[in-house]
Amino acid sequence: MNANRTDAGTTTTGAKASSAVTKFGVLAVISLSHFLNDATQALLIPIYPMLMARFSLDFTELGMISMTYQITGSLLQPLIGRYTDKHPQPRSLAAGMCLTLAGILTLSVAPSYMWLILGSCILGTGSSIFHPESSRVARMASGGRFGFAQSVFQVGGNAGQACGPLLAAAFIMPHGQYSLSWFAALPLTAIALLLWIGGWEADRLRETEARVSEATASPLPRGTVLRVFGILLVLIFSKYFYIASINNYFIFYLTRRFGISVEAAQMRLFLFMFAMATGTLLGGPIGDRIGRRYVIWISILGAAPFTLAMPYLDLTWTTITTFVIGFVLSSAFSAIVVFAQELLPGHVGTVAGLFFGLSFGMAGIGAAVLGRTADLYGIDLVYHICAFLPLLGLFAVFLPKSAEAARPV
Repeated sequence: MNANRTDAGTTTTGAKASSAVTKFGVLAVISLSHFLNDATQALLIPIYPMLMARFSLDFTELGMISMTYQITGSLLQPLIGRYTDKHPQPRSLAAGMCLTLAGILTLSVAPSYMWLILGSCILGTGSSIFHPESSRVARMASGGRFGFAQSVFQVGGNAGQACGPLLAAAFIMPHGQYSLSWFAALPLTAIALLLWIGGWEADRLRETEARVSEATASPLPRGTVLRVFGILLVLIFSKYFYIASINNYFIFYLTRRFGISVEAAQMRLFLFMFAMATGTLLGGPIGDRIGRRYVIWISILGAAPFTLAMPYLDLTWTTITTFVIGFVLSSAFSAIVVFAQELLPGHVGTVAGLFFGLSFGMAGIGAAVLGRTADLYGIDLVYHICAFLPLLGLFAVFLPKSAEAARPV
């Protein structure tokens, strides 16, 4: 199956896009599958205090677990996305979820630090297979409302990540590492859903087999595209390095600075994740309406006043401020993915894999670097340093307006 045929199944242009019908049922199922995948994977980080105590780990070793998980997903996702652009693999969604299942079961019985590393590697591989193809399905079901569809898909993942700390606090922390195996029910449910989604995608590809995409070349010169991707890379770096500081070490920051319990800190991490889910849901539709460039600009730079203030606040205001940070920062990702897909028509899976991979990679590198920083200089310094990262949102001013003028909506 060639790239043009694939693009016909995933990217509809001109009048066809405007007349297409958004498949809300498909979007709901792929979003729910994203929820189940990310909820399973989000069980790892909230139990770091338990793993630290059981295996006598330091922050650097915890950071290496995160980096293994994130980098595995980072390196594989663009390659998988590029391959499936040319050779769509509808059944790969269920296959990727099987690896997520294997990863969580491995972590539940891991007897040593190296087994934790192996389990996190399997978990990351599952994500690397799931995300590019599921993002393609969301675009296929969008009916031309690309930002909306990407947000609905992404909010499932954010909601799943938000539930991780709650599930860990309620079930895993009281019952121990083996209780991770109880949550095998989540990927098992997702496998059943994704088998249906894979059938729908296969049918859609057959229906569109004879179509040819009207636009397979970028609307901008190659040099401009490379420059824009460089800017988007800087923005992904600023966003996900900061999120890595919250996801991996916020529990330790709260317990050590304010003396609250791990469970209370996990609840505040949940609030941050919930704010991210809410911001994600709104970011895509707003980008469809006012332009993705403005959403990206406001989302990254708009978080800066709050990140700069957070290290100096008391517990109540820290909780409120991190909620606002999560809401504002998260609204950018859907807009970034769709903005990049419009720059490279015909490469939906490649772009999705690249940016999901970049988000994983930046988060993984951030976890390792910030963990080492916390070991050497203390956890408080991590948040003083990361406070300046959203200022890199100033680079969004260099994003071109012409990519939006060329978008097929």
